[in-house]
Order: sequence, then C-alpha cells, then structure tokens
Amino acid sequence: MTIKTFSLGGQLTINRLGFGAMRLAMGTFAGPARDPETGIAVLRRAVELGVNHIDTAGFYGRDSVWANELIHRALAPYRDDLVIATKVGPLRGPNGVPSGQATADQLRGLVEADLRSLGLDRLDLVYLRVGGMSGPGGESIAERFAVLAELRAEGLIRNLGVSNVDAAQLAEARGIAPVAAVQNRHGDDAVLPADSEEAGIAYVPYFPLGGGVGSGPLDAERLGEVAARVGATTAQVAIAALLAESPSVLLIPGTGSLDHLEENLAANDLTLSVEDLSDLRG
Repeated sequence: MTIKTFSLGGQLTINRLGFGAMRLAMGTFAGPARDPETGIAVLRRAVELGVNHIDTAGFYGRDSVWANELIHRALAPYRDDLVIATKVGPLRGPNGVPSGQATADQLRGLVEADLRSLGLDRLDLVYLRVGGMSGPGGESIAERFAVLAELRAEGLIRNLGVSNVDAAQLAEARGIAPVAAVQNRHGDDAVLPADSEEAGIAYVPYFPLGGGVGSGPLDAERLGEVAARVGATTAQVAIAALLAESPSVLLIPGTGSLDHLEENLAANDLTLSVEDLSDLRG
C-alpha cells in the first residue's frame, strides 16, 4: 500500500498528493489571466478534498491575478495543518516570463514580498530556484542559499528547499543548512530521487503530468492500457504510479479547473498492482 503522508523536515506531516498553484492565475506565463473567482473555488475545493500542501511562487500571475493573493483570499485564516511552499530566484522579464535570476541581495525582498502577499509571519517552505527555463546547470548556489539560511535562522522561514539543481548543488546547499525538499522537473536526474529518499528529503517533481509543454513522464500507450484495465483516467494512473516510485515523492499537479482538480485528487484512492507498475515501466 502506498504511504499517503510525508514528514517534511521531520516537523510537518503533509499529504503526498498536493496542489501546484501556477495555473490558478494563468494558463501560461504569456497569459491571458484567468478568472480569479474560479481560482478561489479551486483552492477551497482542494482543501476540502484533503490537500494540505500548496506550492506557489510570487511570480505566478498575470495582469491583476496572482496566485499568492488568490491563496490568501481563498484560505486565510489558514488551517493549522496547511503547508504553503513558495520559491524565490526567478525574476519576470518584460514579457512576463520568469527568465531573469535574482542576486543574493535581492532574495530577502522576494521572501518578504511572499510573506505580505500570503498574509503570513513565517513561510513553511521556501525553495531557492536556480537557473533559467532549462535544466540544472552546475553554477554555485552557496551565496544565495546562505541568504535563505539566514532568513530561516531569523524565523521567517521554517524549512528550506532547492529547485532545478544537480547533485553537486544539492550537496553545496546541505553544507550550509538542512534541505527539506528538492523540486526538479521529473526525469531530469535519475539519481536525485533515490539520494533524496535516503537522506529523508522530499522529492517534488514539477510538471508531474507533463505540464502541457511536452510528453509526460510515462509512455502514453502503456498508460492507456493500464488505465483501461483499472477503470481510471490516464492522469490518475500517472499520479498513482509516480507516488509508488518512492515514499519521499510529493506530487503537486496544478490546474485551473474544478473538474481536473477532482480527477487528479481521486488518484489518492487508486492503488496499482505490481503488474500494473511493471507494465507502465515497460
């Protein structure tokens, strides 16, 4: 049986199937903005269905619609067990795409902006997102991660994470302060998920279902065959299969649709057999 919860940083027990807030405010960074009332309804329904881990960022938004503000409007005052994770590092360019990268001396301001927009005194989890839109690049992250470690020591952040990193960057961060979570694109590195599990670090793949920007992590034909056999949708099978990969994997599929939200979260009740998982992996 798949374990349903994870102890983040040894402090916060969260459900392994969470929610990513990127698509609440927009379909893509280029826009257009989405109806904020729909986003609020999606957030409230997600929490009703058991989500207690929401992943967001200050740069998730378009025009006057911003994910952090929707979260605040929809869910404050927050439940005691709700964990809100955010990420800092990317800076939006003139076209709205987060193509720039913050310097070390800009990070405090970004964290403080997240605290204000979410209406919080402390952030449960803050990732340092490094690099651009491509995969991990190998640059040093020590100076920037040290800033977040200082903010953690001040009590503004409870847990630290890193995003879009390779093994050397993760090791560099862990030499500065404890790392509670790694958020990489699924499939970027076959070693990091296993290393994270061994270290008790959450592994949080973004775009777990492909993100609409390419193929998903599992073969479409095999997904369809297993989905037909178990009476589920391909998205539900993909989510269940990814959760079965490791007890330290947390998933944050995002959507701006109530129907898609309910479809995704129903995967919590789907258990795949050894045969199903073997067929999916070919």
